[in-house]
Amino acid sequence: MFIDVAMLLGGLALLVFGADLLVKGASGIAHRFGVPPLVIGLTIVAFGTSAPEASVGIQSALLGQAGITTGNVIGSNLFNTLAILGVAALLVPLVVSAQIIRKEVPVMIAATLLVLLLGRDGYYGWWDSLLLVSLLVGYTLWTITEANRESAKSSQPKEKINSKGPLILLLFTSSGLGLLVLGANGLVTGASTIASALGVDEVVIGLTIVAMGTSLPEAATSVVATLKGERDLAVGNVIGSNIFNLTGVLGLSGLVAPQAIPVPTSIQSYDIWVLLMATLLCLPVFISGAEISRREGLLFLFFYLVYMLDLVSEATGNPLHSQLRNFELFVLFPLVVIAVALESWFLYRKKNLSNNS
Repeated sequence: MFIDVAMLLGGLALLVFGADLLVKGASGIAHRFGVPPLVIGLTIVAFGTSAPEASVGIQSALLGQAGITTGNVIGSNLFNTLAILGVAALLVPLVVSAQIIRKEVPVMIAATLLVLLLGRDGYYGWWDSLLLVSLLVGYTLWTITEANRESAKSSQPKEKINSKGPLILLLFTSSGLGLLVLGANGLVTGASTIASALGVDEVVIGLTIVAMGTSLPEAATSVVATLKGERDLAVGNVIGSNIFNLTGVLGLSGLVAPQAIPVPTSIQSYDIWVLLMATLLCLPVFISGAEISRREGLLFLFFYLVYMLDLVSEATGNPLHSQLRNFELFVLFPLVVIAVALESWFLYRKKNLSNNS
């Protein structure tokens, strides 16, 4: 048990240090070569910080641990969307670029819907997985093409405010990614061993400890980026990571698995729907003021804490668990989404009226 605790704490330390190096390197590359930080966040940083999810997903798929494979993806995206953006917005209100509102958030919503529909038959087969990976490749090429086109249109000179050389910046970025992967693996190994010793179901482990552990790179990167003023990088990292998890992690896991990946009943009937509501919550919040305010960040965190309360009640066998779940799924969560959508609509109209006056 002592070794497991040591691995957990050591992994957390590596995550924090690795995130700092990654943000320095990635933002430095963006400034030196005139690449928008948002594009770096949506590609290099997002895919790099999702490496632990990919590692865990592929390994668990090969071992036939479907609960951890699918639970890791769904749980990580919930943690990214609600907890990471919530905490980052509480630190500093997050400005959301027009590109994310117009392009990336709809892609994230579409990917979530696709994963939900593909899993309705109870498994993710080889063709399902190939489709998801193909969509990731197409999305990445589209992002790079759009960035080049926008850069060509811009009359502003490329920003080169970072004095460090390209090799140093690449060393920072690659070292940061490496430390993030090592740190996440140490943390997840220690935490999963502790949880397994306590007899917790693998689906719950995938949705909670493994999901949080593999998402800590995103958490550390987004928080550090927020504190350093790289808010485009912070938001782009989360959105890009979510897209990569749904298409890349789940797709690659299905391609290497010896057989189709079964979707646990609890994920089909509950967790994937919670993720869809959380994903839909992003669009009106982002549109309302092109930012995530502290109040909205607090709402995101509340959403996540209620969801975690449900998982804890399930794991502990609380007799009120079924009533709590029905209340959340059919009353609380839809009301939150509707309330935020209405508030965002009023804010959006108010903003337009003030601009026209």
